[in-house]
Amino acid sequence: MRARFDATGETLSVAVVGAGPVGLITALGLTRYDVPVAVFEEDDRLSLDTKAGTVLTRTLEVLHRYGVLPDVLRASLRIDEIGEIDRVTNEPTLSVRTGDLTEDTRFPFVINIPQHQLEPVLRDRLVARELATLHMAHRLTTFEQHDDHVELTFDTPDGERHVKARYLLACDGGRSRVRERLGITVEGHTLDERYVLVDLKVDLDIANPRDYPYLAYFSDPSEWVVLVRQPHCWRFLYPLPKEAAEPTYEELRDKAIRFIGEVEGIEVLGTNLYSVHHRVAGRWRAGRVFLMGDAAHLITPMWALGLNTGVLDACNLPWRLAWVLRGWAEESLLTGYEVEQAPVAIKGSGQMAEAARAAMSRQGEAVTAMTDGNWGNAFTRGLLGVRLDVDGTGDWSMVRTGSAPLPVRTGDRAPDLPLFGPEGPVHLHDLTAESFVALYFTDTRRRPRVPAQDSPALRRFAVSRWDAPHDSGLRERALFDPADRVRRRFGVDTDTLVLLRPDAHVAAILPFTSTSDEDVAAAVYQRITGCAPIRFEEFEEFEEFEEKA
Repeated sequence: MRARFDATGETLSVAVVGAGPVGLITALGLTRYDVPVAVFEEDDRLSLDTKAGTVLTRTLEVLHRYGVLPDVLRASLRIDEIGEIDRVTNEPTLSVRTGDLTEDTRFPFVINIPQHQLEPVLRDRLVARELATLHMAHRLTTFEQHDDHVELTFDTPDGERHVKARYLLACDGGRSRVRERLGITVEGHTLDERYVLVDLKVDLDIANPRDYPYLAYFSDPSEWVVLVRQPHCWRFLYPLPKEAAEPTYEELRDKAIRFIGEVEGIEVLGTNLYSVHHRVAGRWRAGRVFLMGDAAHLITPMWALGLNTGVLDACNLPWRLAWVLRGWAEESLLTGYEVEQAPVAIKGSGQMAEAARAAMSRQGEAVTAMTDGNWGNAFTRGLLGVRLDVDGTGDWSMVRTGSAPLPVRTGDRAPDLPLFGPEGPVHLHDLTAESFVALYFTDTRRRPRVPAQDSPALRRFAVSRWDAPHDSGLRERALFDPADRVRRRFGVDTDTLVLLRPDAHVAAILPFTSTSDEDVAAAVYQRITGCAPIRFEEFEEFEEFEEKA
């Protein structure tokens, strides 16, 4: 990567303010792309509050991409069924079975893990990385933007501290000091009702078996409840009327007993009472400062859409910053972050969460994301159905319907299926971990003209159900697709080019002429980034420059 310095020759990091899940995952993403990052948290320790507890499939893919998923899974509880249950009859209505996603992802499940257990896992992996630093008890007081950097001022136990950073990423929550300093307003509303979240120690598996799904939504006009089996306890979430007083531990325990029936040995471990918002910042960027997560969008935390929508931000922005900092893209690439993510948060996750909340209380019609087709329900609920507006046409979505996988479209997240290289299997999302990837679906028997592997920013592969012969000249850039599994899942014809971005979203789907030397992929890449794909020999010069520096 090309190093970036200020006038004094000092290497500048990207500053992330806020060490919640979105801030930590964003920082992990930046280090994955070899971008130095410094995280600043105003508290002297990570939060111990009872907070968000379900991580969706798309977030699992992001954690895998950033190299932290094994540790997260080790601390989590895996779930392949999301229950939808009528509170009065206790009968299932329309449960979602994520096991139908095996043609879409390596992780056909969601996980439950309390936020106060997730954050330490992310922190430990971050501080172990050479390019990352974490600074606790650093409260941001002000910042000033310059042409090529941002200067931040922190209040610390050792006094005032000044830090220079290349960019500032505000992951400092719904009351973002960065957003306030920028004068960016938020629009939306706060619900009249509040939510009560309580963690209980109770045996509902053996001593008092209930056999509820480990993630279940019980709908009812007067008393809807979300039940979550955490790794070491049960969690209940339910609404509390605006005028109601904060429940005591005894009232919380009695409420749980009214719901689950008489049980022995029930204990309240922790609780949280919080207001619920649906608010979005008027803009997400000001020069070298970006808003992310709750600082950009506060979403009703139904269907786990609050935290997980923030992780979509952490998937979209890091690779863009890396490309710009490496000199592989113009600054214009950064504008795509808000263009793509804002509609998903405002009109997608936000409206879906509001509709789900209304449906839980029987105050609204069935949520459009829930149909009779389990594949579509699971795909949507796992956040795999997010289609980004990658070309500025306004074409985006986050809902899929039906009982079988649909063809992939431009802007969709690519399915994470295996292909086979010269040495064995490789999954699509791993192929895109460090670069754009051009997949030329073709017939390798006919010796198609696939451009050489001459750029670290844009890799190219011929994909065919015919393994490339050793004398074809394609062997090292060919991927074997038995039974056309991947091509059929994409829903494309032979002689089709699919260009994937580093975040695994589809940048373009185009026909190509297998007998032509025209480099269609490079042309699309340049349209997106503003730069031609860097050549390996140029990249080596950058690395030599960095080593000398």
